[in-house]
Amino acid sequence: MRSILIKDTTREEREQIVNESIGNVSGSCDGCAVGILDMYDDYIEGRRELRDINASFRANYQSGYGEDESRSSCGFIKY
Repeated sequence: MRSILIKDTTREEREQIVNESIGNVSGSCDGCAVGILDMYDDYIEGRRELRDINASFRANYQSGYGEDESRSSCGFIKY
């Protein structure tokens, strides 16, 4: 497996890494994928590593469910 660190990749390689990882964002999308792609601009431009961007995203994620609420297996129906 090759390194995906900024120091080991070119801008074009980093852009390809992000595009291949995210997949097709244009087909039947509700518009949310554009924000995901923007999130990785710092990696593509060589400012922040992927692990740091992903860690920041996870640290700020909120599910919308309170402590006393639970989700079903599909995440949409509450029993």
